[in-house]
Amino acid sequence: MSTPASPTFPLSRAAARAIGAVFTAPDTTGSTNADLLALAPEQPHGSVLVTLDQTAGRGRLDRTWSAPAGETLAASLLVRAELDDRDRGWLPLVAGAAMRDAIAAVVPDGSDVVVKWPNDVQIGGRKVCGILCQVTPDGSVVVGAGVNLTIPADRLPTPTSTSLAVAGAHGCAADLADAVLAAFHGAVLEAVAALVAGGPAAETVRSHIRSACGTIGQRVRLELPDGTAEEAEAIGIDDEGRITIRDRRGVSRGVAVGDVTHLRYA
Repeated sequence: MSTPASPTFPLSRAAARAIGAVFTAPDTTGSTNADLLALAPEQPHGSVLVTLDQTAGRGRLDRTWSAPAGETLAASLLVRAELDDRDRGWLPLVAGAAMRDAIAAVVPDGSDVVVKWPNDVQIGGRKVCGILCQVTPDGSVVVGAGVNLTIPADRLPTPTSTSLAVAGAHGCAADLADAVLAAFHGAVLEAVAALVAGGPAAETVRSHIRSACGTIGQRVRLELPDGTAEEAEAIGIDDEGRITIRDRRGVSRGVAVGDVTHLRYA
């Protein structure tokens, strides 16, 4: 691998230290989310735990996240803020939009980067990043992200995934990871501050999330937690952060939890 054994993450480390947060970068770990969940009671808002070698990561709906050592970013960010229940529900969407922007800045065609509701980041319809938010016992939230950095096309974990390198990003894994993480960290904390402030600032965050969501306007297959599935048109994101769908009868409703497939790419 061309990636250094122990990346220093200068941009990300400086961003965390600038706000008095803790920055931790183990050479390897089982799960950055699990580690930060354990450390959360002792660490301040904005703290980060990151590695390029995560061996036991998990994704949404308890899926395994494949993370080849030295070619993927695993990062977890601690959010400790006075958010009401509704705004706390927007955190996964905040994270997705923040990562979308961070990735768009390092690939040649940023317009091709979108969020698949609620927070998978796709490039050209293929997944490059997954996000998992977990609540700690004290009510803070650990926002975990996994990004495919330099995995070549012939070793991608699924036929519907991609990596920054495959999408044309230049640089080694360590440099790409640092650039993406620094931008993601700043964007999440800025959006959280806006949600706490409320009013126009919070509405600007919600509007940006809607604009970054590539699911809106798509024909989708929605798999629900009870095992049922349906096809519908995704027409928006409501004020609770739910995806709004319109079914074949023309009936619209919001869905809070589900697994979405964009049928254009199915």
